[in-house]
Amino acid sequence: MYQVFLGLGSNLGDRLENLSHAITEIKSISKIMTISSIYETEPVAMDIEKPFLNMVISVETSNEAPMLLAQIKKIEKKIGRKLPSHNEPRIIDIDILMYRGVTYEDQSITVPHPQLENRRFALQPLYEIAPTAVHPRSQKTIATLLRNCRDTHKVTQTDFNINYSITN
Repeated sequence: MYQVFLGLGSNLGDRLENLSHAITEIKSISKIMTISSIYETEPVAMDIEKPFLNMVISVETSNEAPMLLAQIKKIEKKIGRKLPSHNEPRIIDIDILMYRGVTYEDQSITVPHPQLENRRFALQPLYEIAPTAVHPRSQKTIATLLRNCRDTHKVTQTDFNINYSITN
């Protein structure tokens, strides 16, 4: 079994409902172990100003990265994401941030996420649930990566809650 950290984000429609729907769908393919708080964040590399809601969850799965990515893409499509939507607003974005202790790369995916170290909106919620997890390429803890992150985009913890049960 693998422990995997997934980043979830939404900046279109009912952002909180979109995250909740994603969690429900992810529960159908893997065991959810931990869920971070929800953060409101400035868009990065986008020409829009509508903020994202972001969070990170850890899941336990027997699937390797390509299979998990395929399942995640199906979930995004089911929730209403239109592809391609890089650098555009989106109903839902689910990224594989990191497999604990594993690196992987092929033409469809690189694990850990190649921009993780540069994205405060992913590092802050990841730090909340796994500060001592070690990035398998840099060999630095998430706490160290966050402390050294040069991203200055605003990341604010919210009071938003999603009603969920972690037990599968």
